[in-house]
Amino acid sequence: MNRSGRLLCALYLATSGGLAWTTVLAFRGGPLWAAFLCAAASLVPVIAVVRETLIRDLRAAAARPRRPVRSAAEEIVREELDAACCERWWTSLGTDHDMACPHRVPRSSAA
Repeated sequence: MNRSGRLLCALYLATSGGLAWTTVLAFRGGPLWAAFLCAAASLVPVIAVVRETLIRDLRAAAARPRRPVRSAAEEIVREELDAACCERWWTSLGTDHDMACPHRVPRSSAA
């Protein structure tokens, strides 16, 4: 986390502490609805700290280069896709080939 992120987290936690203290004072002698409102408000900065740390983790994960791990099924599918001749062969279930396909077999006139 950079400097500004740490400063923001410190401010969030200070704000949460101040609101928690206000909650205690409201429970002691203030109206009950104000105490519950301050208690709920003191949780918001804590959520912000969690969000900041999550953003930091996501940025760190995005900065690391990841090599995709392929399963055996993915390898088989990749080999089959690489072995395909042309698009028409796939769409016609292996009966036709494109005109530029090197595997094109001339059709016979025999029925």
